[in-house]
Order: sequence, then structure tokens, then C-alpha cells
Amino acid sequence: MSPPTSGKSKESGTARILGSGASGVAELLVFHPVDTVAKRLMSNKAKVSFSSLSPIVFRDYATASLPKKLLSLFPGLGYAAGYKVSQRIYKFGGQPWFNEIITRNYKDEFTRVFGERKGKMMMQATAGSLTGIGEVVLLPLDALKIKRQVNPEAFRGRGVLRIFMEEGTTLYRGWGWTMARNAPGSFALFGASAVTKEYALGVTDYSKATWTQNFIASIAGAVASITIAAPLDTVKTRIQNANFEQKVPGLTVVKDLIRNEGPTAFFKGLTPKILVVGPKLVFSYTLAQSLIPLFGKYV
Repeated sequence: MSPPTSGKSKESGTARILGSGASGVAELLVFHPVDTVAKRLMSNKAKVSFSSLSPIVFRDYATASLPKKLLSLFPGLGYAAGYKVSQRIYKFGGQPWFNEIITRNYKDEFTRVFGERKGKMMMQATAGSLTGIGEVVLLPLDALKIKRQVNPEAFRGRGVLRIFMEEGTTLYRGWGWTMARNAPGSFALFGASAVTKEYALGVTDYSKATWTQNFIASIAGAVASITIAAPLDTVKTRIQNANFEQKVPGLTVVKDLIRNEGPTAFFKGLTPKILVVGPKLVFSYTLAQSLIPLFGKYV
């Protein structure tokens, strides 16, 4: 998650890029396997039982040794690295940037409508929502990462450049659903985090929150965000993991999902995501908050 800011930036853009980029790399190495499990569960259209869980998660390595099983959870690491590092750089630099613009130009309007305290939280949430919508530019990397995790046959030995040249705008398939997911998801992430700091923890200057306060606020924000965005995230994943030549409309995915699997299928993969929210956000948030000021001393 992006560190909330309440005023002007204290670090340079270069420091933000270096700190958030390093945070993204570290987060990727630790949490990519969990993301793979979640994506495979969301993409599975059959009922999940204890006996079918291993083949769903580990695919062809279901009966392999434990080391090989673990390595099988790192498919598409190159695509994931490109997406995760770019996403973290964008998140950490984008949300504070949007918040600065909103604060500079629309603070009076937010204060008049919501009051000073709630207005500040709404600006944080709105800045997060705008950042989430803009994330659609990274959709091709996200699509390639998901396909590599759940549908590697779609690559058929092709390299990245060849896929970009041949598929073109196909890689932006599901962009509308992505924006629809990101807008409320990012709003909830930054909004719930701000609300928790303001009302539960009594923090008025978010940049001065302690590690423990950031931990609690991050958990609240992330759980709210992932839960709210889960249904649209499942639809987006189903659209993206299809073969390149298949064009699957989002409404068709929704209808098939409800008819064949029931409404609860919208929340497939939610449990492993929520289970990793705590350590994932504590890890990435704390690391970024430490590295950005550190790099700020030199750049």
C-alpha cells in the first residue's frame, strides 16, 4: 500500500522510485507463490474439495517432491516482477501525488462538504481511487502474469516482444472491469486506513504514525479493499486467463459463473488473499517507509 501523506512531499521522486521499487522486488519474492495459489483457485471452475486441492494448486507437480511443488508456484516470475515493481512504484508515488493535487486545488470543497477531519480522509480515499483507475496502464503486464500463472499454454513458446507485437490491444482485455475493480478497491484501501488512524488510533498526522499504528491501519484498509473488490477481481481474472484468441465478454463470465458455480464463486480465492494481507502489507509498508527516507538522504 502507498504511504499516506497529509501534506507536501518530504522525499524526492527518485527516492520514492528506488524505495518503492526495492519494496516491490522483496514483496514479490516472498508473496508471489501465495498470489499464484489465489489466482489458480479463482480460475478453477469446478467445486473444490480436499482431494482436488493439490491438483488445482500444483497442477502437473501435484505428486512431485515438496521442493518441486514450491518451485511450481513461481510461474511467470519475470512478468510478475515487471508488473509488481511497476505497480509499487506507481502506487507509492502516484497516491501521494494525487493527494497533493487534490489538497492544493480542492481542499476547500472537500472541507465544506465533509468537514475538516472527514474531508482529509476523503481526499486520501479519492486520491487512492484515482491512482487505482490509472493502474489500467499496467494491465498488459498483469494479464501476462496471470496467464503465465494459470494458463501457460497460451504462450506456446512465444517471447514477450512477440506477444506484444502479435496480440496488441488484446492484452488490455478486461480494462473496464479492471478500472471498475480498482476504483472502489483503492478507495477502500486508503479510506479505511485513514479512518482507522483517525478514529481508532487518534493519529492526525499520518506521516508520524508509529509502526504499530501503520500495521493496524494497513490491515483494516487491505481487508476492506480486497473484500469489496473480490467479485470484480474474479471476473477480471477469468477474462484475462483465457487464450489470447478467445474474447470472453465480462457479462458472459458473470452469467456463467452464477449459473454454474453460484454467487459464492465471486469470492473464490478470497481466503488465501486475506490470510496473507497482514504479513504482506506489514512487510511492504514497513520496508518502503524505511527505504524511501533512506534513499532520500542520498538522492
